[in-house]
Amino acid sequence: MSDNDVHDDPAPIRVAYTVEQCWHPSPGGTAIAALRIARELVGRPADVEVHQVAGRHPRPPAPEFRPVGQVAMLPLARPALYETWTRLNWPKVESVIGEIDVAHATGLVPCATSAPLVVTVHDLAFVHDPEKFSRHGVRTMRRSLDVIGRRADRVLCSSNATMRDCEVAGLDPAMLRHVPLGVDIVTVTDDDVERVRRRYRLPPEFVLFVGTLEPRKNLRRLVEAVGRCGAGLPLVVAGADGWGDTGLEGAADALFVGFVPDADLAPLYAAATVFAYPSEREGFGLPVAEAMAQGTAVVTSRGTSTEEVADGAAVLVDPFDVDSIVTGLVEALDRRVELGQHGRRRASALSWSVAAERTLAVYRELVA
Repeated sequence: MSDNDVHDDPAPIRVAYTVEQCWHPSPGGTAIAALRIARELVGRPADVEVHQVAGRHPRPPAPEFRPVGQVAMLPLARPALYETWTRLNWPKVESVIGEIDVAHATGLVPCATSAPLVVTVHDLAFVHDPEKFSRHGVRTMRRSLDVIGRRADRVLCSSNATMRDCEVAGLDPAMLRHVPLGVDIVTVTDDDVERVRRRYRLPPEFVLFVGTLEPRKNLRRLVEAVGRCGAGLPLVVAGADGWGDTGLEGAADALFVGFVPDADLAPLYAAATVFAYPSEREGFGLPVAEAMAQGTAVVTSRGTSTEEVADGAAVLVDPFDVDSIVTGLVEALDRRVELGQHGRRRASALSWSVAAERTLAVYRELVA
């Protein structure tokens, strides 16, 4: 063998990977996405070396949002960390993990770094509906978007809808990359479903909503639509408390079960008669994919990212029209077996492995 036939394998790409959102009061889908993609990337040690970074925290996050492996902690806690990241580009992630090839901020707030910067933007709902967020939150997110435009080298968007929003917001289309999320395909037994029915005292049939309780989830209209659809099914609402006027105050006909841990979530979807998610605006809509993975008929919004996620396997409604939601619920009840079959097929095409591969491809672009 000649010397020309011998090639050294390239070193893995060293990535600073932020997981600060795991400690947010309502981590939600952004934390799940970051953790699932990190899990896939860690499984490719020949290609990438993932170094997780967060602010200073005295305790770990909730078990469902706990990063696997070590997390290097910066000297500041949130919200001071977000202020100095966006205003001063400090403290840099390199200060706790050493030299890196790429920094990846997996939430909207761009981390401080001297390396090429990747930022994941799931949605820009705060641009469209700022009144549905806290004033401080809107200020931080708007400043983050401005910093992304000036400092980021690539922006990962989980839906085409978000890519369009980023373009309208002034981000260079050449820096945008589409990285759709995956879904966990969990096998659920009849015993699992029965256990969850007993634990949460679920009725035999019900309409289910899962998500952080916040204004844009459109629960006020959903509560009214379930009451008017004529099926006599109660609404079960599962999710952590978020912020703002959720529209649930005084909703006597809804059963609130609070935050549901991972072990109970898939059986809860499987137990539902219909899953309804008429959110006003989403970056992706993981609950839609999770419900479809369990073969549950889905009603969700047209004209936003959840229409992309459903990809023809759900009943689409106008989230701002209660009559449309009512009609969608009735149709889903009539077609629930057919929709369940279509949903399973669609969910099987959503892969965390593919999401990680597309993320890795962006890292490779930046170190080429």
